[in-house]
Amino acid sequence: MQHLQWESVKNEVLNDKLSRRVVNGGKITLAQLKLLKGCYVPAHQHENEQMSVVLQGALTFKIGTEEVQARAGEVVVIPSNVPHNVLALEDSIALDVFSPIRLDWIQGTDNYLRK
Repeated sequence: MQHLQWESVKNEVLNDKLSRRVVNGGKITLAQLKLLKGCYVPAHQHENEQMSVVLQGALTFKIGTEEVQARAGEVVVIPSNVPHNVLALEDSIALDVFSPIRLDWIQGTDNYLRK
């Protein structure tokens, strides 16, 4: 069992506009992401199914050929292996859930986020 406060979870700065706090369970990854206005997460895909909950701000997701703008209180579901990117329209905080766990994040092979 784990019982954590977000502030106690290591804040990993990936670039000057993106940081995250990550907690891994046995089968899921939970991440709190802070995206500053103009942050762009380039197109990528992964085996993990993803759900993104926008807690604050506004994000534009391009998922496959569809584009959707999500604001605080909205959820976006990204299927496994579908290319997607994200643009922060304003300073934003998102809570992302992935299944299975993000091994690339654990191994540090998520270079597309570190640019």
